[in-house]
Amino acid sequence: SRSIPAPQLSPEERLSPHMPESLRCDACHAIAFQIEEQLRRAEGKVGKKALKESDYIEVLERSCSQDWESYGVLELDGEKRLSGPGLPSQQPLSVLVSGGPWPGRLSKLCHGYVGERGEAQIYGAHRRGPAALRQLLCHGDKGPCAGRKERPDTRKAPQNEL
Repeated sequence: SRSIPAPQLSPEERLSPHMPESLRCDACHAIAFQIEEQLRRAEGKVGKKALKESDYIEVLERSCSQDWESYGVLELDGEKRLSGPGLPSQQPLSVLVSGGPWPGRLSKLCHGYVGERGEAQIYGAHRRGPAALRQLLCHGDKGPCAGRKERPDTRKAPQNEL
């Protein structure tokens, strides 16, 4: 039999009201995924047409105010990662620590993104596609994933910089 220990969380990871810096990129991808899903569902109800401003504002509020209970932290190759819907699936043998401070942190971050970027800009990015929304929220100059590569596709040939 194998024993898999739960991730050892630092005091900051256990107690801080804020998302630890090391998990903000994962958190951003989770938030972008949830916003995308909620907006897609809402558009599906109106025949894939663009939503009215009042409708997408309500959807974004609902996206951020959901319970976020399906997210948590696990340790993968000695590195703590956020895990849940919309994030890359992790190895099967790991212990996920969910609940606790994680749902509140995700909700708070989500509301922060919506407040910072504005509902119209977020909805516009959504209309351009999931990659545009992730780029807007997570990968811009000041985004939590700035300077990190999205999981690189190893098949692509390296591009020469000009």
